[in-house]
Amino acid sequence: MKKALLLLSLVAAPALAGEGKWTPQQVLDLDPAWLRAQGLQVSPRKLWDPKRGTGLLAGAVNVGGCTGAFISSTGLVITNHHCAFGVIQEHSTPQRDLITQGFLASERKDELPGKGARVQVPRSFTDVTAQVLAAVPQGADDLVRYKAIERKQKELVAECEKRPATRCQVSTFDGGVNYTLVDAVELVDVRLVYAPPRAVGEYGGEEDNWMWPRHTGDFAIVRAYTAPDGASAPYSEKNVPFKAEFFFPLATEGVKPGDFVMVLGYPGRTYRALLAEEMAERQSRLYPRMRDVFGEAIRILEEEGDKDPAGKIAVASTVKSLHNVHKNAGGQLAGLKRGKLVEKQHQSEADVAAWAGKNSAKWASALTARDALLAEQKANTKVFEREFLLGSTPRLARGPALAVTLSRLAAERAKPDLERRPEYMEREQARIKDRLEREQKNVFLPAEKRLLMAYVRRAQALGADERIAAVDKHFGKVFVEKDVAAKVDALYAVTQVLTLSERMKMATETVAQLEARKDPMLAFGADLARELEALDDVGDRRQGMSLRLRPDWRKAVLAHAGKPVAPDANGTLRVTFAKVQGYSPRDGAVYTPQTTLTGMLAKHTGEEPFDVPERVSKVAESKRYGAWADKKLKDVPVNFLADADTTGGNSGSPTVNGKGQLVGVNFDRVWENVANDFGYNPDVARNVNVDVRYVLWMLDQVENADTLLRELGVRKGPPVAGETR
Repeated sequence: MKKALLLLSLVAAPALAGEGKWTPQQVLDLDPAWLRAQGLQVSPRKLWDPKRGTGLLAGAVNVGGCTGAFISSTGLVITNHHCAFGVIQEHSTPQRDLITQGFLASERKDELPGKGARVQVPRSFTDVTAQVLAAVPQGADDLVRYKAIERKQKELVAECEKRPATRCQVSTFDGGVNYTLVDAVELVDVRLVYAPPRAVGEYGGEEDNWMWPRHTGDFAIVRAYTAPDGASAPYSEKNVPFKAEFFFPLATEGVKPGDFVMVLGYPGRTYRALLAEEMAERQSRLYPRMRDVFGEAIRILEEEGDKDPAGKIAVASTVKSLHNVHKNAGGQLAGLKRGKLVEKQHQSEADVAAWAGKNSAKWASALTARDALLAEQKANTKVFEREFLLGSTPRLARGPALAVTLSRLAAERAKPDLERRPEYMEREQARIKDRLEREQKNVFLPAEKRLLMAYVRRAQALGADERIAAVDKHFGKVFVEKDVAAKVDALYAVTQVLTLSERMKMATETVAQLEARKDPMLAFGADLARELEALDDVGDRRQGMSLRLRPDWRKAVLAHAGKPVAPDANGTLRVTFAKVQGYSPRDGAVYTPQTTLTGMLAKHTGEEPFDVPERVSKVAESKRYGAWADKKLKDVPVNFLADADTTGGNSGSPTVNGKGQLVGVNFDRVWENVANDFGYNPDVARNVNVDVRYVLWMLDQVENADTLLRELGVRKGPPVAGETR
């Protein structure tokens, strides 16, 4: 009976009002007394000092689509295993398979540099709304509006990036209500220090992905380096570890149920500000199509990869990415239905509209804007299938995708920099070349050919008004498997796009030079590029329309709320406040918020995805817990839950306690919480974290990484100079 009451208390504990991915500036608008009552022990101004434009939050860094956190003053950054996977894959071969075996640098000189790996450390946030809106000419149509705003954003970024090693962006909040200039220092020498074996970092695989209970060690450690004078610099043996002003010491005592935590990071995109009908379109069309198209790509890649060890390594990163997107789409569908989120959004809109209607003189434009947005949304559904497939080209066929990049790169380079599309400006050239080089590691021809076959088959099945002209031109209008297969084979037999040395030459050539090569893959890519460019223009017009209308509606929504409202995630630094707690996923089921080594061993089958590496299982089975066992659990905690408001991009986010110490690393959400992107539900809003004590147990009891532990400050004695082990 006591045990049952305890389990219920873990679920029914008073919930923190966890909804909200708060910007650094908004933290100072929250009630300090409320934050202290929740468990924050440091001053909000220590989290963010508006005078300096920095603070403890700056210890959370952007690591390219994921988040990381400084955990030492010597440049050590902890993130997720899956966020460092590209570097791990880069240095893996069938003979030295770091993906499977893991990696620990014995000395700093052994740390592995990652091509294109970067760490961005936030430096300041500046409101530039007035400058951006003033750039729009009077009477501008939607396309001109968008281009004017984009031009001003580029100009602000260019001015900001005059400082060396600086990476800036102008981010849009609340659909265009506000614009903020984000300034960060960019470190470009990032090296792998430690990665656990894949069977630890991905324990449970896709079967456990988005699920609870979890027993996954999804963490890795990298180190950022600078030149000896502290300036950001490319890889060099003379470089030294970055001196981090803000970092999160490791909380060796970990967490317990009910504890206050904060998750800091760079959540990518959420959609809570969409209109109900816009949400409904995603539910009825986008996510089902993603499940269909990406599911087929996964099957092809896995079938071909299983035939060849080198091929399995080559497709590993793509498979991992697609699996995540594919399963996420399923979770969005299940969550939208479970939470009746579209219906709730309809009601919310109706409430705002009724409120605004009582003061129509002030809010008439808001109601007009909503009606216009709805009309545009309905019109866009007519061309959905073509636009989805054409826009998915980069995920579905690497050869054509690379050819598209090369073609658009050449065409955009011929324009003045400020007239180029943002992704092809001079500031992006190094990233593009890194990606063109890095992609070689992902090329596996048998899989490539089958992926292109599947892409062509889908394109040739489109209706008469939705044709992809490039496919019709190069492969015909009707799918005849034998004929298309012959054309695909011929395409790959002669192209040099997939030859690294030639591709890097192509990256510097003009449109005329590329055409002179008479490479059929380049020709196909050039035709696709023209259609993608036209699609971009359509998207720009739609964005211009949204930037004209949505702010009026959002201002009414915010005014109706009558309290601070965190804006949708947009890839900028945020913090969410939470409590460690379990939940009830369905009738009759209660989940506690912690898992342990014992639970991990109980799942062990000796086969993927539940195959605990022998060197890990031996230590766990002998109960060599060291200093990392939880006193109440009498076991080493592996993962824990909290009710933080997270989404994609929060992967690798530091989970810290009220003192600002690291207690875990965020890496996932539970299945019932995937549709959190559309609405926060406190009953099931749970994020999944690696417990810091599992990290320390791996480093201590399994890896014997004594010097690294001393560098992290959890073991007495200074680290040996030049060593990490």
